[in-house]
Amino acid sequence: MARIPDDFIQDLLHRLDVVEVVERYLPLKKAGQNYAACCPFHKEKSPSFTVSPTKQFYHCFGCGAHGTALSFVMEREGIGFIDAVSKLAESVGMVMPRAEQSPDAPRQAAKQASLVALNDRALKFYREQLSASERAKDYLRRRGLTGRIAARFSLGYAPEGWHPLAAPFSDYATLPGLAEVGLVIDQADSGRRYDRFRDRILFPIQDAKGAVIGFGGRVIDKGEPKYLNSPETPLFQKGRELYGLPQAREAIREHNRVLVVEGYMDVVALAQLGVEYAVATLGTACTPDHVKKLLRVADEVVFCFDGDAAGRRAAWRGLENSLPHASDAKRLGFLFLPAEHDPDSYIREYGKEAFEELINRDSLGLAAFLVRELSGQVDLGNDEGRARLIHLARPLVEQVQAPALGMLLRKKLGELTGLALDEVAQLITAASPQAAMATSMPQQQARALPAQRTQGMRSDRPMKSDRLAVELDREVLQLLMFAPRFAHEVPQNLLVPDNPAPNMQAILRVVDYVTEQGSVPLAAHILAALRADPFFAVINEAHQKAEEAYGSHHVPESEVNEQWQAALRRFLVQAERSTVRMKQQALELRMAQVGLAGLTEDEKNEWRRLCLFR
Repeated sequence: MARIPDDFIQDLLHRLDVVEVVERYLPLKKAGQNYAACCPFHKEKSPSFTVSPTKQFYHCFGCGAHGTALSFVMEREGIGFIDAVSKLAESVGMVMPRAEQSPDAPRQAAKQASLVALNDRALKFYREQLSASERAKDYLRRRGLTGRIAARFSLGYAPEGWHPLAAPFSDYATLPGLAEVGLVIDQADSGRRYDRFRDRILFPIQDAKGAVIGFGGRVIDKGEPKYLNSPETPLFQKGRELYGLPQAREAIREHNRVLVVEGYMDVVALAQLGVEYAVATLGTACTPDHVKKLLRVADEVVFCFDGDAAGRRAAWRGLENSLPHASDAKRLGFLFLPAEHDPDSYIREYGKEAFEELINRDSLGLAAFLVRELSGQVDLGNDEGRARLIHLARPLVEQVQAPALGMLLRKKLGELTGLALDEVAQLITAASPQAAMATSMPQQQARALPAQRTQGMRSDRPMKSDRLAVELDREVLQLLMFAPRFAHEVPQNLLVPDNPAPNMQAILRVVDYVTEQGSVPLAAHILAALRADPFFAVINEAHQKAEEAYGSHHVPESEVNEQWQAALRRFLVQAERSTVRMKQQALELRMAQVGLAGLTEDEKNEWRRLCLFR
């Protein structure tokens, strides 16, 4: 995969001013040394969003949004890292190079662009056909859609007949790209080619950048299938895309909510009547990729389903795919409409206010929905039914990584079964800290963990000394991210690469990066440089917490220095003890293999010395 060189990213960040970048999207007001505004990522009345010109990052004290000029553009426009770098580089006149680029990459990029161009040409044709077809326009009018909303979503019409696309494509019979993007179907046995979409209202499917990557077609009047999507193509993977997201993005930011419905017509009809934050999956259940994308754009995600059996099955699949990504800071809701309604019909009959009131009143949170569905499958009036509830809940609850949500789920299950919280916790264990570390590390690091660290691990609460060590590591990491100059005071010989603790791995990466630079980098530059690191989330969270603890309270530099010196002294003592423990464990493993008599003289002397630390 193409990779942007780190030195280019750092050069770009040096040329950019985060204040100027943010002001391209919203007005800022001077507030002391910083600038302030109402946060663009959540709804608020009083400004809690600050931008620091000296530290070159932004932070919201309301919702926790936090990052550099690059991450701001990524979140604001819903684009990926490479696209954000390209956009910002262009704005300052830099030409973006690529390192480790596949020799085939330019050809692949050109191929992708040519396929998008085919979709664009087809869409232009379909839109012209909609303008010319009274039958198609009459259908949209009967569905309550105006010309304005049809234009906003670029709706089109695929006319009847086998080869309408031959009109815009003179090489229709031989152009291979038409089949690659799913616009035509080639019959292998007869060699016959014909249009995939015929006599259908067409809904173009766009990616985050607005490029047309596929189509959805709704039959006019009667016919099967009622909805028809483009097949999987080099441009379109239905398990990753959401219909209507580009059009809904502004409303999603304004309401900090996204509503997920089942059909494109629902999205368009809701937007027509003022609920503009709806998106739709594309002929598939909500996937993990969908959930991750949705949780990036809003703090509340509500899945809206019909109240029939099919709707309940779809909701359950959505819940299963949401569990590993649930967050204590986000809400996942599930709304079931009355059996006789879909979102389109409900909002037309009762109006926008009643529809939004229904969302607020009747949508079930993830925990409530999970417990309700499982409770309905058992008889809670006897011990066997209560035991079965725990049995059914266990594989689901153990996927939840959010600590507060996981505890509340266990508490609800305890109330239903008559078990104490600690008894439920014994039956349904949380992911242990060690397991969480292993999944966040590269596979080769996880495999390299010594056997005695992964055998016989307790799943209950860590010992007090372990908790204190974690808290100290976290404090050191936060201070390093608040004042990266401190990295030069950390003895690197005490930073053991084999220590699997996430905070220690993060400290190691920050110290390594800072000491390798010619001058002390800004924290914003560290975040950009380590964005692809497996421990980036730990580093980014430490930066966020540091700004809340020190930056927001304007802690004097002298106090920060004093706190660092105190933390560093405790950290060095802890590091020395950790090194001793690891050496003791290595020698214990060696003795288990060869016995005390089998140790070399140097190993025996080292063992005697280490015993003095016990």
